[in-house]
Parts: sequence; C-alpha cells; structure tokens
Amino acid sequence: MRTLSLDLDLLANLINSREPLEAVLDLETGSVTVLPPGEQDSEMRQQVELDPERYAAIPWLDTEERVALRDAFLFTLDDLVAHPLLSNALAGRKPLRTFDYELDHFPPLRERWQAFEAAKLREFTLNWLYELGLEPAPDRLPMDTRGIPKDILRRLNKNA
Repeated sequence: MRTLSLDLDLLANLINSREPLEAVLDLETGSVTVLPPGEQDSEMRQQVELDPERYAAIPWLDTEERVALRDAFLFTLDDLVAHPLLSNALAGRKPLRTFDYELDHFPPLRERWQAFEAAKLREFTLNWLYELGLEPAPDRLPMDTRGIPKDILRRLNKNA
C-alpha cells in the first residue's frame, strides 16, 4: 500500500459531480487533472495515453448510483412526514432534483443528508483508492516530542 498526499474532498466532489467529467489521478504525485472535453490533442491527454500505468481514471457516480445513495439515506430516517415525501421523490420523474426540492422543506434533515452523503462519498473514495493500492497520507504527522521541554510542548499544543 503506497501513501500519497491526496485531496479527498476534491476526489469525492469529482466522483459526485453532476456532469460527467473526465478526470485522472496521477498515481505518482497524487495530483488530479480534469481533462478538457473535446480536446483530443491536449498535452495532458497525450501524457495520459503515453503512460497509462501512471494515471487512473476517476470514477463518476451515474444517476442510478446517486439515487441509490439517497435511497440508502432514507433507511436511516424515522421521520414519518419526510420519509414518504422523499421516497416518492426518488420514485418519480427527475428523482435527484425532486429529492433536493423536497428536502429543502426539512432543514435539519438536509444537514443530516449532507453529512450522510459526505461520509458515504469519503468511504467510496477510500475504497477506490484502496483498490488502486493507495492510502491518503495523514493530514498532519505527529510531532516528535523527545527532548522538548514540557512548558514548550504545552504552548505548542495550545496553539495547535
């Protein structure tokens, strides 16, 4: 398992993008590049084609998968008013737009949905990275405190 500095939020946003974007993850540097649509001769696209082992295409959730994510959220709800409205929204025409519209009537549930969605997208992203043999580097490495006086450590931890 290789450790790379990765922007998990950016990866999750690309995975959950409403528009299908062609984006790649550089498996050596951890950088993300969105390939310009329709530009088959772009320099970056040529790099990706010349060294396909170095880049991984970032997956994208289609409408069906995004509806399934919202459906999974409904299993966590115990609200007798919101649950049927949101369930009907997912069963109807334009399920994503209708779900978001109905959810606007329940601000506390919207916050729960956003937290649920963020957690599931992070989980999906981490699983995808694991399949690639990658793990994100920790945001902050623990400090080596050997030899640092306690009063200085206390001040350092206070500012952290």
